[in-house]
Amino acid sequence: MRRSMLILSAALALAACGQGRYVEESEYNDPRRGIEQGRLFGDRGLIIFGTDRSARDEGGGALGVNAYLWRGTLDTLSFMPLASADPFGGVIITDWYSPPETPAERFKVTAYILGRQLRADGVRISVFRQVNTRGQWVDVPVTPDTATALEDRVLARARELRAQSVQTAGR
Repeated sequence: MRRSMLILSAALALAACGQGRYVEESEYNDPRRGIEQGRLFGDRGLIIFGTDRSARDEGGGALGVNAYLWRGTLDTLSFMPLASADPFGGVIITDWYSPPETPAERFKVTAYILGRQLRADGVRISVFRQVNTRGQWVDVPVTPDTATALEDRVLARARELRAQSVQTAGR
């Protein structure tokens, strides 16, 4: 009985091996393949394992996030030193930056690109501020308008980049 179960298990395992197909490398790197998290049904049916093959979001490219928002964020924050940038996770972190006018004050920014679509709510920015008090950097609050103003600049730059790409594609 034990031997027949072992033979049956081996036969099933071997039979399962022959049912696959060779997957080309290009299928893994297909820039048109969108990832949609948190949705069960896409435009053309059920989304399996979080992949919606019908998603053709503008500016997605090979990045995990919208390319225009990504580039717009990098352009907007280009005056600050870059500490980290993850184009697949959509996170940009700057290093501390002290404006020349106020060397006793410094800022750090974390930007989150939240999706593959160019939308007003597609970028979230957090700003951190420190002031040098007697040789020690101390955290101080930042006005909420600072992050909102940076988000608006990013969105404006992303729209500008999209418009430029549409113009060049139309030629």
